Amino acid sequence: MRSRGRRRPTWRPPFTPTRCGRSPPYAHRVGRSALPHSCGGIRQDGSVSTSDDRYGQDVLARDPHAPQRRQLAEVPGEHGLVVECADSGWCGAVIGWEKTIEGWAVVLEDRDGRERAFPANRGAFLLDGERVTVVRPTKTLTPMAARTASGSRAVEGARARVARGSRIWVEGKHDAELVEKVWGDDLRVEGVVVEPLHGVDDLVRVLADFDPAPGRRLGVLVDHLTAGTKEARIATDAMAAHPGVVLVVGHPFVDVWQAVTPACAGIEAWPVVPRGEDWKAGICARLAWGDDTGLAWKRLLGRVTKWTDLDPRLLGPVEQLIDFATQDGG
Repeated sequence: MRSRGRRRPTWRPPFTPTRCGRSPPYAHRVGRSALPHSCGGIRQDGSVSTSDDRYGQDVLARDPHAPQRRQLAEVPGEHGLVVECADSGWCGAVIGWEKTIEGWAVVLEDRDGRERAFPANRGAFLLDGERVTVVRPTKTLTPMAARTASGSRAVEGARARVARGSRIWVEGKHDAELVEKVWGDDLRVEGVVVEPLHGVDDLVRVLADFDPAPGRRLGVLVDHLTAGTKEARIATDAMAAHPGVVLVVGHPFVDVWQAVTPACAGIEAWPVVPRGEDWKAGICARLAWGDDTGLAWKRLLGRVTKWTDLDPRLLGPVEQLIDFATQDGG
């Protein structure tokens, strides 16, 4: 007969009372966290985990193949530094800085002595062919004079000059009004008159009536002037018939309305109007601007206050025409 000895006690983890007097969960007594992985807990080495991600770092949170933002050099805009505006191609030397509503602008002077202020945005300039950010030098330069809407220095107290013999023709009333709005002060000082040209189909004939000559030059701004078009052929014939005294340039826009930047117009982008549909009417319909295209244009023109409200592809041709009309005693 077997003796009934004492039973060996079953081993249990040591009791560690909690603050409220109850035994903690078993996981705590063996060194693991009793909390879900997503809430963190106590690691086996005694350290505290604060991670809120049970699977670790999200491997898709960062795309290693995504384009990285290019690091651009910052160049102090010291007096005499020669840079080029990356958008318009204007090249000149730094002669000062101006405070504007949008921030600081650097003032450049080209080789002909013309001046223009450009917003000092990131990567807005080219130096030796590389994009750079021109920043204000630590030593402040002399404050600059007031500017016209075109960015030129305003000539204080200047009176309008007697009109030159040279002229600038633009294709339509709206083109003429936009040029006047931005370049009007410059044109009055230079004595250059801008006149509307109602279509370019008869350009060669009306040029013969104007009779261009040295001191009586003619610059023409044409809408939608692109290679291979009817307008391009007319421009070539006109300049060939009057070499050296007629210059025809253009912009790529269907209408000069498009030369106003979408930001200035208060829209995301200019809508696309199918070929064959009246462009202005189509724009007004798609932007809910009403049926009166004349009123729509007045509102759009009223939003334009300076040259930065216009696309660089219009700025360059207009400046080129003003230079042409004022050369040779125009």
